[in-house]
Amino acid sequence: MSVSRFELVIFDCDGVLVDSEPLANRILQERLATVGLHLSIPEVMGLFVGRTRESCIALATEMIGKPLPGDFAAEWDRILYAALREDLQPIPGVTAVIDALPMPYCAASNSSSERLRLGLDAAGLWERFAGRAFSAQEVARPKPAPDLFLHAASKMAATPGRCAVVEDTPTGARAGVAAGMTVFAYSAAAHSDREGLRSAGALLFERMSDLPGLLGKR
Repeated sequence: MSVSRFELVIFDCDGVLVDSEPLANRILQERLATVGLHLSIPEVMGLFVGRTRESCIALATEMIGKPLPGDFAAEWDRILYAALREDLQPIPGVTAVIDALPMPYCAASNSSSERLRLGLDAAGLWERFAGRAFSAQEVARPKPAPDLFLHAASKMAATPGRCAVVEDTPTGARAGVAAGMTVFAYSAAAHSDREGLRSAGALLFERMSDLPGLLGKR
C-alpha cells in the first residue's frame, strides 16, 4: 500500500466491524411490537439505526405516546446480548484489513461501553481494540455530533484533519465530517442508505478489501 495521508483510522462498530445490524434490528422490531409499535424492518432501520440506546427508547416512547414498560430496556438488552454472544460475526474481510493497516486504529461507537465490548469480543476482535474502543458514554453528545470522533482522536494523539472514519450510517458520516475528518462509508449491505451517506459527505465503498487502497490514495 502507498504512503497514506492518514495517521489514524477510526472504525464505527455495528455494521462496520461486526455484522450486527440485521440481528439487532430484528430483535428491536420484535421488542417494539410487544408495546404496540408494529414496524417493518426497513422502518425500524430508517428510524433507529445510528441512535444511542437512550435515544431509541426516547423515540419509541414518543411514537407510542406513553412511557414504555419499566422492564423494556433491561429485557431488550437481555435478548439482544444473548443473540450477539451466540451469532455475531465480523464483517467479511475486516479482520485482514485491520491486521494489514500500517497506521494506528481505534473504534468509536454510539453503543454503550458494555455493548461495544460484547460485540467486539463475540466477533473475535476485542484483543485488537482493547484500550482503544470508545463509547458515546464518554462524551457529552453522541453522533451525529462530532464529540465522539474528536474524543477518539485526542485519546489516540491524532490530528482530526488526518483521521479517516469508517462508517455505515448517515448519522455517523455526519459526525465524522463535522469533526473535520475524511469519511469512508461501507455500503455493501442491502439496507445501506447510499444516498444519505453521499449527502452526508462520505466516500462509498462496497468491499472491505478496498479500504486499504482508499486510505493510501493522496
